[in-house]
Amino acid sequence: MVLISGRGSNLRSIVAASRDGSLPAVVAGVVANRPDASGLAWAAAEGIATRVVDHRAFAERAVFDQALAEAIEGIAPGAPEAGLDRPWVVLAGFMRVLGTAFVERHAGRLVNIHPSLLPLYPGLHTHRRAIEDRALVHGATVHLVTPTLDHGPIVAQAIVPVLADDDEGALAARVLEQEHRLYPRALGWLVAGRVTLRDGRVLIDGGDLPAGRLVTDPRFEAGHVHRASA
Repeated sequence: MVLISGRGSNLRSIVAASRDGSLPAVVAGVVANRPDASGLAWAAAEGIATRVVDHRAFAERAVFDQALAEAIEGIAPGAPEAGLDRPWVVLAGFMRVLGTAFVERHAGRLVNIHPSLLPLYPGLHTHRRAIEDRALVHGATVHLVTPTLDHGPIVAQAIVPVLADDDEGALAARVLEQEHRLYPRALGWLVAGRVTLRDGRVLIDGGDLPAGRLVTDPRFEAGHVHRASA
């Protein structure tokens, strides 16, 4: 189950990976908190079930969260007694903060991608903040969602250079390009059961090495970004 608020570009990369077999999962449905989210029309045209739970129709976040959970259940009901696991809930540009009850309801199967190298720059305006800080690198993080915003266990990260002439839009586009590589890969590990937690840290296949968990912008590999040597 994928939750979106806008155009759903990461949704498209996830669906593509599902269909080419690199992601061993099927996108059961797409739920948006905005009826004008363009990703909804795309998903419907692809034959994927869609729902809208407009957050503006709810005076309290807890009531919205309950309606959201019911929409997810309506598309992909979990029935452990029948051998059906709870669905994975994948946040892909979903611009609403979820309450503790919702997070705990989907604990361990709730995933987000955030446009920074967490724990740096939680929250909004991450690209602007990286430029203002004169950071040399920036990126994106796939993490499991916990009640503390943008602080869940990190599954994988993508790294991009911050170039001298970058503005917020240029940097955002470079990060998004790598998100499309990163998210399907990390989701593949999760749905295949390759991820475990030890003391709040993610292990892949029981190991603690970052190999495969870092996606690097080709500009690094092509030598467009140089490190000074001492």
